[in-house]
Amino acid sequence: MTDPKQQTSNASPPNADPSAPFREETIWEQLKTVRDPEIPVNIVDLGLIYSVAAVQVEGGKRVEIKMSLTAPGCSMSNVIKAEVERKLAALPGVTQVKVDVVFDPPWNPGMMSEAAKLQLGLDSDYGATQPAPGAFKILR
Repeated sequence: MTDPKQQTSNASPPNADPSAPFREETIWEQLKTVRDPEIPVNIVDLGLIYSVAAVQVEGGKRVEIKMSLTAPGCSMSNVIKAEVERKLAALPGVTQVKVDVVFDPPWNPGMMSEAAKLQLGLDSDYGATQPAPGAFKILR
C-alpha cells in the first residue's frame, strides 16, 4: 500500500504552459501563496517548508518538497498538502510533484519569519530557545 504522504502527482493542469521556461524562484513564489487555513500566514513564512528541490525527469521537472505542519494532528494537513501539489503542478515545465509531510525536526514558533511574527502580533524573539539555567548571554 502506498503511503499517502509520499504520493507523486503527475497531473498537469490545463493552465500550465509547457513552453515557458522553468524558474526555481517560481516554486517559492507559489509556496508563498499557500496559507494555513487556521493561521493567516503563508506556509513559507510560518517556517513549514524544510526543503525544495527541482529534479530533471523525462518530459520536465519533478518538484520535491519536504514540509511540516504546526502540529502532527493538524486537521487541515490534507488540504494544505493538496493545495501545495496543485499550485506547484501548475508551474511551467513541472510534470510531477512530490510532497512529503515530515515531523522531524518538529515545527516550533521560532521557525517563523520576522514578517510572520509581526503579522501575528508577536515579539520578534517569540519562540526563540531559552538559554539553559545558569548560562549567560553576551550583549553588545
